Amino acid sequence: MRVRRLGWAGLEVTAAGESLVIDFVGGRMESMLPAGSLVRPDGPVSAALVTHLHFDHADPDAVQSVLAPGGVVLRPRPLDGSEAENYWTAAAEKGFATMSDVEVVADWENRAIGPFSVTAVPAVDGFGDPQVSWVVEADGQRIFHGGDTLFHGFWWLIAGRHGPFDAAFLPVNGAVVDMPQWRPASPLPADLTPEQAVVAGMILRARRVVPVHYGLDVAGHYVEVDAAVEEFVRVAGERGVEALVLGVGEEVHLSPDLAARVD
Repeated sequence: MRVRRLGWAGLEVTAAGESLVIDFVGGRMESMLPAGSLVRPDGPVSAALVTHLHFDHADPDAVQSVLAPGGVVLRPRPLDGSEAENYWTAAAEKGFATMSDVEVVADWENRAIGPFSVTAVPAVDGFGDPQVSWVVEADGQRIFHGGDTLFHGFWWLIAGRHGPFDAAFLPVNGAVVDMPQWRPASPLPADLTPEQAVVAGMILRARRVVPVHYGLDVAGHYVEVDAAVEEFVRVAGERGVEALVLGVGEEVHLSPDLAARVD
């Protein structure tokens, strides 16, 4: 199994000549991140997995541009709420509604897609919108993708049902968010902090933990932990967790002997 970091929370996973993407975005996020912070998959993909429908994780136009004929999009359930409550998911809902091969998945549902077995597992969004994490298996390897989940109590169930993992890709920026849609604003992180990501990786029994979802700071509105990756690596070292930092476009080749090669 080859896993390539596409930037922000995006991954491309390749096995047996087929690929899928997780949380692949372009468009609006390209304008918010420094140049070169996002890359595209190497070619058409058999599936696009979406953890939740915020624009930094769900981009229907970007997904449509890389999805192979017959490819499928797997996404969590819609929020059953008012127009105001659906503010952050409405654009993605509208975009995915124009696509023919989009499937809603529930927690613990599994799908077979070419050489891949993919399972949606519980996650907790920082603002109450539906979210899942993804377990992807192929070539005898198993990875976990955590979107931008908070720390929660499902880690042990996930580990018991699907662990151990050859790699866990977890958000680390512990962003504090202040937007007019959420009042009063919370001073608490809306996704995993560096320390929480390390602990989550430990509970998941991940052989290596890879930080994702960092590198965006919007003063007064979206403020991430200072030096999030450096802090993640420091805490991982203290707790005896193998931290693997991938640059944008870098990939890790996972093999059954536990060795990992980074290109």
